[in-house]
Amino acid sequence: MGKKNSLPGILLVEGKDDQHVIWALCQKFNVPENFLVHDCEGITSLLEQVPVQLKASGIKNLGIIVDADTDIAARWQQLKEVLDKVQVKFPETLDASGYIGTNDKGQKVGIWMMPNNNLNGMLEDFIQFLVPPNDALLPEARQILATLQAKAVQQYKEVHQPKALIHTWLAWQEDPGTPLGLAITKKYLTVEEENCKLLMAWIAKVFE
Repeated sequence: MGKKNSLPGILLVEGKDDQHVIWALCQKFNVPENFLVHDCEGITSLLEQVPVQLKASGIKNLGIIVDADTDIAARWQQLKEVLDKVQVKFPETLDASGYIGTNDKGQKVGIWMMPNNNLNGMLEDFIQFLVPPNDALLPEARQILATLQAKAVQQYKEVHQPKALIHTWLAWQEDPGTPLGLAITKKYLTVEEENCKLLMAWIAKVFE
């Protein structure tokens, strides 16, 4: 899913990790290959792509997955301002199951904010939901990062702590350093988790 360029739907994501995670999840959930997953290489480019894609010939369904980052309300407002310019109206708050609406041309538009439409955070926070509930390594990884931060010797920014945590956890798997998407394929992560099921239900509805 992603090599074709003549599909009726497109899903815009911020980066390659998002792209590969979505590809892996779509394989797990047997999602029909009727949309392209496009790596926009950052939030700025993604927002610029929204009106461009809605004006593209043949596009009937547009999905948008972005990180809430440190201020989910500000990100939601940013998206609303972009989509208001292309006649897509949104509610004041985002529902836990994501948003799906239409514009005045009848094109379907959907928004999902990582990790779960309710919390500040990013893709790696969503990935934490998929760590099996009986996993013994994630608490150890949290403790390691807490120790580093208490000593103030870590090099990562605080906002990137979820990235450091999940990649520390991945470094301790059977195949150390497995990328996020492949970690789903290799079943290090579970897809039998409620936030994951909600995301995939949203994708199915956006592109049905």
